[in-house]
Amino acid sequence: MTQRALDSSGEQTPGSSRPTMIDAGAELDPVHPMEPPPARRPDGLSTAEVAERVARGEVNDVPVRSSRSVTEIVRANVFTRFNLIIGVLWVIMLFVAPIQDSLFGFVIVANTGIGIIQEWRAKKTLDSLAVIGEAKPTVRRDGVAAEISTSEIVLGDLVELGPGDKVVVDGTVSEADSLEIDESLLTGEADPVIKRAGDPVMSGSFVVAGGGAFTATKVGREAYAAQLAEEASRFTLVHSELRSGISTILKYVTWMMVPTAIGLIISQLVVKDNNFKESVARTVGGIVPMIPEGLVLLTSVAFAIGVVRLGRKQCLVQELPAIEGLARVDVVCLDKTGTLTEGGMDVTEVRPLNGSDEAYVAQVLRTFGSSDPRPNASLQAIIDAYPAAGGALPSGGGDALPSGGGDAESWTVTGAMPFSSARKYSGAAFTEADGTDSVWLLGAPDVLLSEGDATLTEIEQLNEQGLRVLLLARAEGELDAPGAAAGAAPTALVVLEQRLRPDAGDTLAYFADQNVATKVISGDNAVSVGAVAGKLGLAGAENTLDARRLPTDPDEMATAMEENAVFGRVTPQQKRDMVAALQSRGHTVAMTGDGVNDVLALKDADIGVSMGSGSEATRAVAQIVLLNNSFATLPSVVAEGRRVIGNITRVATLFLTKTVYSVLLAILVVCFQVEYPFLPRHLTLLSTLTIGVPAFFLALAPNKERAQPHFVRRVMRYAIPSGVIAAAATFATYLVARHYYSGEGALEAETSAATLTLFLVSMWVLAIIARPYTWWRVGLVAAMGLGFLIVLVVPWLQDFFALKLVGAPMPWTAVGIAVAAAALLEFTWRWVGRRFGM
Repeated sequence: MTQRALDSSGEQTPGSSRPTMIDAGAELDPVHPMEPPPARRPDGLSTAEVAERVARGEVNDVPVRSSRSVTEIVRANVFTRFNLIIGVLWVIMLFVAPIQDSLFGFVIVANTGIGIIQEWRAKKTLDSLAVIGEAKPTVRRDGVAAEISTSEIVLGDLVELGPGDKVVVDGTVSEADSLEIDESLLTGEADPVIKRAGDPVMSGSFVVAGGGAFTATKVGREAYAAQLAEEASRFTLVHSELRSGISTILKYVTWMMVPTAIGLIISQLVVKDNNFKESVARTVGGIVPMIPEGLVLLTSVAFAIGVVRLGRKQCLVQELPAIEGLARVDVVCLDKTGTLTEGGMDVTEVRPLNGSDEAYVAQVLRTFGSSDPRPNASLQAIIDAYPAAGGALPSGGGDALPSGGGDAESWTVTGAMPFSSARKYSGAAFTEADGTDSVWLLGAPDVLLSEGDATLTEIEQLNEQGLRVLLLARAEGELDAPGAAAGAAPTALVVLEQRLRPDAGDTLAYFADQNVATKVISGDNAVSVGAVAGKLGLAGAENTLDARRLPTDPDEMATAMEENAVFGRVTPQQKRDMVAALQSRGHTVAMTGDGVNDVLALKDADIGVSMGSGSEATRAVAQIVLLNNSFATLPSVVAEGRRVIGNITRVATLFLTKTVYSVLLAILVVCFQVEYPFLPRHLTLLSTLTIGVPAFFLALAPNKERAQPHFVRRVMRYAIPSGVIAAAATFATYLVARHYYSGEGALEAETSAATLTLFLVSMWVLAIIARPYTWWRVGLVAAMGLGFLIVLVVPWLQDFFALKLVGAPMPWTAVGIAVAAAALLEFTWRWVGRRFGM
C-alpha cells in the first residue's frame, strides 16, 4: 500500500500526539550523515552487545507521556483563578461569620476533589490503553527477529521495516527491497523517497511501500523527531469550541464581576452603617455566586468520565476534545477494508483467460505468493489457497482449488514489486522450471486492462455480486520499467470473497438513525464496494461513483460527495480532497481507516479514527484508536461525544443564569442603596439544590442530540433573559417585603421572602432544562423541591440557614411573583427557541 504525502500546511498544538509539521530548513538538519557508516550486520546485535549499550546509556529513552502527571492534575484543578478568589473569601468568612456562611468553601473543596479523582481515573485508563496501543517495532538480534518496545531499542540495533511501519529512531538503511518512505511529516516533501542501502532514514517518517531494515544511528533525545517533540504529550487541550467558549464566558464574567464587587463592597461597608461582620458576610454573599466555578469543573469531569467510559470499551482517546468533536459529526467516511469487512479474504474461484492452462496459472499464483514476505490481505488469500510446496492445503472442506503441476521448487523468484495503492497492482519476476524468464502483474483489472476489453463485462458481473476480482497478467517488459502494465497479457481472474463484519450492518443503521451520512470510500471497484455496502443495508448503496470520474473542481466534487454514498478506485490524494470538499460545505467529517493509504484523510478530517491493528502511521495521526478493531465501537464513541457536549450546553445555562442574576442583584442593591438580601448560606443552599446536584446528574445523562455550533451564543440566549427575570422577580419581592416588614427581625423576614422567590424561579429554569421529562428527571426536580421544603419546615434547619417565613401574605406574594416570573420564562424560552432555534 502506498502513501503519497501528508499535508505540509497543518500546524501542531504542543502536546498533541499528531506529528509536527516543520520547515525542512529549520535549525535541525533532517539528514544525519554518520561517519563512519555502520557496518552491515545482517544478524543484528548480539545479546552481549545490547547489554553493553544499555550500560552505556545508549538506549531510546525518550519519555512517552500519554497523560498529565498526578501533580499536574492536582495543580490544574486546585490552582485556578476562581478557586483563588473563593479561597480568599472563604478565609474571610471563617473569621467573620458562622460556619453555615462558609459552606460554599467546603463545596468547592469537594468539587475540586471530585475533579482530581475523576481525571486521575481517566489518566490511569489512558495510560493503560496507550501501552496496549503502542506500536512495537521488529528488531533483529542474534539473527532472530522479535517485537520489542520502542524504549528498548539501543544504538546499532537492526530494525526491520514493512508497509505502514513508522521509523522510530534515526538510522541508515542496511537492507532495501523496493523501499519507499514518506518523510512529508518532517520535511514537507510530497512524494515518497526511494531508499537504498546506505541512505539515511529519519524518525517520524514511515514506510509506504516495500520493506527492508535499518541500523539505528541516533536514539533517545538525539533522534531527529525526539528533538522536535521533546515536550510533546498525548494529553492535550487542543482547540475545542466548548473549552474556548467557556473561557470566553469566564473572561466576560471577570470583567463584570470586578466593578460590581467593588461597588457592592462600598455600598455595604461604607454607605450602609450596619454591623461590620454582617456587612462583610452579605458582601461576600453577593460576590460568591457571580463565579460559575462549577461549570469549568463539571466540563473537566464530563470529559474525564467520557475517557473512562470509552476506555472500558477498548477505545483510546488520544486527544480529549475528540470526544466533543464526535458530537458534531454529521458525515462519517468509511474505508471498506477492515471497517465493513474483516481483514481476511477467501479465494472462491480462479478463471483462466485466453486459453491459459489451469495448472500453469496455479503454479504462477503459488510462486507469486512466495515473492512478498509481507503479503497484504489479497495476496494472503492466494497463499492460503495455493500454499508453497510441502505446505498444507487450504482448509474448510469442499472442493479444493487445483494445486497445479510442475516442480514448485524449480521456480525461482528473481524480482518483486510490492503492492501500491497508487498504481493498484503488485508484480513479480520468475525464472520458471524450463529456464524461461517471465514477469507477472497482479492487481485491479480495470487498471491493467484496456478500457474496451470484453473481460471487463464479466468482471462487472462479479463485482455486482460484491466479489473482489484481481487480474493476473503477464507483462512484456522489465518489472521496474515505467508503464510496465502497458500491453500486459491477461492470464486469469482471481475471484475473492471478503468476510463481512457481523456488526457492521447494525452500526450503519445506527448512523442512519442519528442522521449521520455514511460515505464508503475505497480503493476497490465501486460496483463491488456498493454491493458489499448493500448487503449491510447502507442507504443509497446503489449510488456508486468511480473516483476516476470524480470532478476535480472542489465545489463539483462536494456536490458529487453529497449525491453519492459509495466511491471506488479512490487514490490516497483523492481521499484527502473528498474530506476537504465535504468540509467546504460545512460538514463535520469523521474518517475511519487502518491502512497507510488512509493517513492523508485521517489527518485532515475533523476526527480521525484508526483501528488498533492498523499501521503505526494511521495510529499516529488518528485522534481516536479502536483497540479492539471493532467498527461497532464507533456508535458508542459518537454517543459519548453527544452526551458530553449536549449536556454541558444544557447545564451551562444553569450556571450562567446564576451569574447573571447575581451580578444584576448586586447592581440593583448598589443603585437602591439597600442591604444585600442574602447571606452566603442562602445562596449555597439555592446553588446546591437548583444547580450543583441536578447539574451533576444532568451532565452524565444520556443525550443523543447532535451538538450545534456557536456554544457561547446559544447558551447566553437563554441565560441572560433567565437571569434578568430571576433578578427582577427576586428584587421586586425584596422591595415589597421591605415595605411590609418592620422592626426587629425584619431583614431576616425580607431575606426569607426573597429567597423563596429566587428558589422558585430557579427551580422553573431547572424544570425547563430537564426536559424532555423521564421518570428520573421528574424525580430529580421533585427531590430538589422537597429538599427546600424540608429546610422551611424543620426548625433546626430554619435556624441553620436563617430562613423563616413570617406571616402568610408576604410568602404568598413571593409565590405569586415567582409564578408570574415562571410564566414569563416560559414565554421567553419559547420565543427564543422559535426565533433562533434550539
